[in-house]
Amino acid sequence: MNRNDSELMLGLLAREGFRQAANPREADLVVLNSCQIRAQAEDKAYSYLGHWNTLKKHRPDLKIALTGCVAQQTGENAFSRSPGVDIVVGTQNLHDLPALVRRAFAGEERVMAVDRQKSRSSYDMMEDVAPVRQSAVSAWVTIIEGCDYFCTYCVVPYTRGRQISRPRESILAEARDLAALGYREITLLGQTVDSYGRDRPQEAYYLAHLLHDLHAIEGLARIRFMTSHPLDLDDALIAAVADLPRVMAYFHLPMQSGDDDVLARMKRGYTAAQYFERLDAIRARLPHAAISGDFIVGFPGETEAQFERTIEAVTRARFDGANTAAYSPRAQTPAGIWESRGEGVISDAVKQDRLQRLNTVITAQSLANNQQFEGQQVEVLVEGPSKRNAQRWTGRTEGNKVVNFDPPQPLGALSPGQLVNVFIEKAFPFSLMGYCVTPPPAPSASPEIFTENTQRTAALADAVR
Repeated sequence: MNRNDSELMLGLLAREGFRQAANPREADLVVLNSCQIRAQAEDKAYSYLGHWNTLKKHRPDLKIALTGCVAQQTGENAFSRSPGVDIVVGTQNLHDLPALVRRAFAGEERVMAVDRQKSRSSYDMMEDVAPVRQSAVSAWVTIIEGCDYFCTYCVVPYTRGRQISRPRESILAEARDLAALGYREITLLGQTVDSYGRDRPQEAYYLAHLLHDLHAIEGLARIRFMTSHPLDLDDALIAAVADLPRVMAYFHLPMQSGDDDVLARMKRGYTAAQYFERLDAIRARLPHAAISGDFIVGFPGETEAQFERTIEAVTRARFDGANTAAYSPRAQTPAGIWESRGEGVISDAVKQDRLQRLNTVITAQSLANNQQFEGQQVEVLVEGPSKRNAQRWTGRTEGNKVVNFDPPQPLGALSPGQLVNVFIEKAFPFSLMGYCVTPPPAPSASPEIFTENTQRTAALADAVR
């Protein structure tokens, strides 16, 4: 979501006459789009700002903007914590960025826009803004913002606001435009993407319906969505993924813990058995589906036995991958308040031990899943040359697995956006390696479009953080 917001901000600033600089030392304006999901992310944001504050001492005219979740939550306190900041823009005020930048460059000090709750989607307010996409092949499309679940550890409802679904006409129009520009893949975004439409029950139009409408758009080769909430992953959505060939059979379904008591304290709204009922429903219709999850260890009061139930759940789930983290208290959340009172505090040493043990299991599991592809052919959407080895190319499978592969000869026969078959020689925990075995088909869009997008992406790669 932050990457998508950054692309929108780049588009807003481009309309104001800004162009991207190669690095902050050459810039008139630097923008930090921040995350506050964990303390480490927030600390990292202020570390960047500290570096830029030092830079500003030598270049007083430099303007610094803080955007994203840290800006939304801290508001004017960001100015005192980082005195070099000139502009603070909350997650619900991206459309205000150009006006705030103009005020700052006109000499006004400490300009800010941080609304606490929007009445409609931020993206509705920026329908005429062309994002500066950072990929030549794949594009983000936000369909829902905010969250209504208020899990006891999570800051998102406080920084992103309550759930607001974007109108279907706006989403479909953006998808059609992307297809016309030659983009081959779109990923539908939302903090709880499968909650789409639940805040508009009178329309009775949900994510499954949206997928059917998007599937009818010519030119799109792949459609994805993330992140799902187990309570909203219904049979209609699973059926849509099973019935629509261009909707990828990949589900990111956070579990967070394998213990029912911990899940209850987290206010997740389901038990481990209910989570697995949804997982089993996916695999009953889509045996080949790739599934990833999220887990938190060291939640306040978590015992060793409860952590072991998380290990058991991960083993049973056979995840293709998972995001894992040690619990990080957020002051404004119920769990953060518990820790501030000394209730159920888990030491950092125990958290790190549990995190390492969990990651060991998940890494082994991911490797075992990937090894099933050795000696097999997989269809890969070509993204471009590998960043680590210019002689290889990279892309992703239907299940969102990274594949690094030797291209066909001559090399000029391959272009970003093409679907090719790759023979997998070697599997690693988080990627596959092989070589292209079939001549790639002609792209659906003209080569000029792919060339233009690729050149633009290459030019921006080093400029965007």
